[in-house]
Amino acid sequence: MKVIVLGAGVVGVTTAYHLAQAGCEVTVIDRQAAAASETSYGNAGLITPGDSFAWASPAALKTFVSSLVKPDMGIKVKPNLDPRFIAWTLKFLGQCTAKKALENTEKKLRLSVYAREQMALLAEKTGVQFDRVQKGVLYFYRSQETLDHGVSHMQFMADKGLPIEVLDREGLVRHDSGLKHSANQLAGGILCGVDQTGDSCKFSRNLAAWCESNMGVRFNWGTSIKTIETTGDKVTKIVTDKGGFTADAYILATGCDSPLLLSEIGVKLALYPVKGYSITAKITDETAAPIMGGVDDDKLIAYSRLGDRIRVACTAEFAGWDRTHTPADFKTVLKTINELFPNAADYEGAERWAGLRPMTPSSVPVIGRTRKYSNLLLNTGHGHVGWTMSCGSGKVVTDLLLGRTPEMDTAGLIFKG
Repeated sequence: MKVIVLGAGVVGVTTAYHLAQAGCEVTVIDRQAAAASETSYGNAGLITPGDSFAWASPAALKTFVSSLVKPDMGIKVKPNLDPRFIAWTLKFLGQCTAKKALENTEKKLRLSVYAREQMALLAEKTGVQFDRVQKGVLYFYRSQETLDHGVSHMQFMADKGLPIEVLDREGLVRHDSGLKHSANQLAGGILCGVDQTGDSCKFSRNLAAWCESNMGVRFNWGTSIKTIETTGDKVTKIVTDKGGFTADAYILATGCDSPLLLSEIGVKLALYPVKGYSITAKITDETAAPIMGGVDDDKLIAYSRLGDRIRVACTAEFAGWDRTHTPADFKTVLKTINELFPNAADYEGAERWAGLRPMTPSSVPVIGRTRKYSNLLLNTGHGHVGWTMSCGSGKVVTDLLLGRTPEMDTAGLIFKG
């Protein structure tokens, strides 16, 4: 079967890998010059089933509403009259019940755990390198009140079988000596042992090269999609600035551009970009740097150790499809990481980046066949855990395309639009 994958972020590349493993003839189209040049380029680096909580919840509802008048470091909402934003917001608010939050979190966790298993198999088979650290991830808190809340919150994950260990400040330093300079600011934290970290950009580019060399996957770089042509219930051609591409089946993995492309062929998708910022700094003092990933839940930043670099990410900003950034956007995150790991890296000389997370109102990704076009499948909308879920969703969408029963329980995960 000839299959075209639209998009070469981490989700598109892992999809191409699974398709080729299943014997498909695979072509990938992407407008950038290399894999993972947009959303997958500068994310926090966390691969975290332990962070599978749905964004929509009663607590998020309060934060979302308050941010309309008082934006803070964690979430920023710029009210606008974009019909897509208004429609998405109404659907998001409809998901902010305790019942739906638990249901959506369980769905995400199921896929994240499966994806972790698939990543292990993929890494073993291909040998791709991506600065992987498998020591777990620390979630830490600055007061006893927020620590107690965090422990109560994480109990859901513990009840679902994830290994959770509650730590005092000495325990945090015992697991990551880099925190020794800032432990007095912390009340304690939680270690989620199944979580890990890695560079999704390096992973995607190395995997794309491996797929090209070992499995004959064809990557068309610098190729922008203009339109999707259809006849009846079939997609017939992808029209690009470099000509037309045809196949038996098509899988859309274009992240935040997905609803824009789909709307032109009459498929509605509730997905909206949520902007995030990150810095990547070269380590200058090994003794002061973190040795594993962490999440400062009170300051709402996440960081990873990526070889000789530290990646730090923050903010959820609703600003449409704007990818620009200014020095002011990084002021707070630079201050916070320098307090946590003082003089550990060249923070002032760090690479600064902004990217868009493709968020659905429920936080559950969109995976499966469209009703309107029998040969068009979607693998998009992974939000803040696309890196975590990528290896799993790529395998699931491949199974669905080929008429195979997925190996994991997909109840509530398959797209029905």
